[in-house]
Amino acid sequence: MILPQQFSRSALASLTALTETYPTPFLALDLSVIQTRYHELENGFPSADIYYAVKANPAAEVIQKLADLGSSFDIASPQELDKVLACGVSAERISYGNTIKKSSAVKYFYEKGVRLYATDSEADLRNIAENAPGSEVYIRVLTDGSEGADWPLSRKFGCNPEMAIELAVLARDLGLVPYGVSFHVGSQQRDIDVWDGAIAKVKIIYERLNSEYGISLEMINMGGGFPANYIQKTNEFSTYAEEIKRFLKEDFGEESPRVILEPGRSLVGDAGVIVSEVVLISRKSTTALERWVYTDVGMFNGLIETLGEAIKYPLATSKEGPEEEVILAGPTCDSLDIMYEQHKYELPLSLEIGDYVYWFSTGAYTTSYSSIEFNGFPPLDYYIL
Repeated sequence: MILPQQFSRSALASLTALTETYPTPFLALDLSVIQTRYHELENGFPSADIYYAVKANPAAEVIQKLADLGSSFDIASPQELDKVLACGVSAERISYGNTIKKSSAVKYFYEKGVRLYATDSEADLRNIAENAPGSEVYIRVLTDGSEGADWPLSRKFGCNPEMAIELAVLARDLGLVPYGVSFHVGSQQRDIDVWDGAIAKVKIIYERLNSEYGISLEMINMGGGFPANYIQKTNEFSTYAEEIKRFLKEDFGEESPRVILEPGRSLVGDAGVIVSEVVLISRKSTTALERWVYTDVGMFNGLIETLGEAIKYPLATSKEGPEEEVILAGPTCDSLDIMYEQHKYELPLSLEIGDYVYWFSTGAYTTSYSSIEFNGFPPLDYYIL
């Protein structure tokens, strides 16, 4: 088996040992890859603050590794907050980045010392003012970019620029601190120019708030969007960094506001490999040209991002030889549990029931998306390489 370049030979030996010890499916994580990706972000954006999006992979070992490296954290729920605080992270290194939150949750975050909150609506802003008085807020704006992102995050989150201005003024009037503006160009964003349009939109909001209302914002939260290494080609991370810094300089000059990044996928995606077993191989008729290959990992226990065949993971198997196109499906009794039918993966003709299929770059949004017990199948286990 050929490992992707981010994995060492010792990682392969460790992966082999895990496979011989534990039942499949499981996710194996290489924390050294996460460390490498973190340093790449630091070097690419030396003046930015990194807030890891915990939702990408909430494993305690991942959180602890990033905490030790100096990362801050983007949190979406009280449960995530507890996990991060348990790793010794101070509240000053945490933001409540979810714009959809209960009043009890806001109160809990405030009691724990968190003073930085995202918002995109009047009702949520008033919720923050009541339960987290005096806190800093940043307003999420809608951005374009769904076409270039493999996993778009538009429509549900954010507001238009005019409302963002209104919310900043209201925040001031409610005793909060209108601190900044945030956006997210979509996860696994392959079109770097989308950041240009988003930053330009933020610049207009900054200027209008300053000139019309005397409000000086201090921060831009650019969310995530940086890619992991899937099948579809992306630019090198260094290209992303250089272009985005150029966009910032063109709009804000040398006096750029504080920049926050919220990487998730780009930090942990390449650190993971799912090991699965082939459960069944069949054809739908005696003359069918394609094999159906069913594995013990599927859409409901780790691979939900194959929905619509959005994310296309690199695959390898324990067999070699001539290959043939296959349809890949999971083990459950739901007809939605088909990972790839339109995109034709090729797997060896020698592949048999009981062989292994390896799903690379699966460190993000696999264990955290895994169902509790659909059809009785347990959530996806993980182990550290």
